Amino acid sequence: MPKIKTHSGAKKRFKLTKNGQVKRAHAFKSHILNKKTSKRKRNLRKTVIADVTNTATVKRLIPYK
Repeated sequence: MPKIKTHSGAKKRFKLTKNGQVKRAHAFKSHILNKKTSKRKRNLRKTVIADVTNTATVKRLIPYK
């Protein structure tokens, strides 16, 4: 079997936890930050576990991670 190519965009955005869950960053943190509260921006810094419905798709994009 040939190797599967890793999706370049996905490898920069997602990481896998030890249990096989997909970690991701929050969106809406790059620009137009004046109108967002400090509390909201602080919470956007944290990472979150991706939804279960998207996990299989992301794992297919990053097979060797």
